[in-house]
Amino acid sequence: MSDPIADLLTRIRNASQAQKKYTVAPHSKVKEQILKILQSKGFIGNFKMVKDGPKTLLKISLKYDDNRRPLIQKIARNSTPGQRVYVKAGEIPTILGGIGISIVSTSQGIMDGVEAKNKNIGGELLCFAW
Repeated sequence: MSDPIADLLTRIRNASQAQKKYTVAPHSKVKEQILKILQSKGFIGNFKMVKDGPKTLLKISLKYDDNRRPLIQKIARNSTPGQRVYVKAGEIPTILGGIGISIVSTSQGIMDGVEAKNKNIGGELLCFAW
């Protein structure tokens, strides 16, 4: 797998469009941090690490509104391994007037765009969600 973050986002996107209750993805610390941000902003439910033999998986609970529409309308990878996208603190985009979030990998860890702007830190623009 050449881009594990894109794989995670695709698994979430596909499972939510198919109205699944949860999805699973291979574990990594970066994916765990991305999921913590999505969870804190209310886009996904809980997630937990599950041992599957020698592998550790992330079991991600998905959230829907009252009409069974997924709360994540769009989730997309911005920076890829072949084309990294770096932004300064002032260049971090506001997604749909603050309804959506951007996730940035900074020197102080992975955080959402608003937190990175407040701390005046730029970094690699990983993905968007709304």
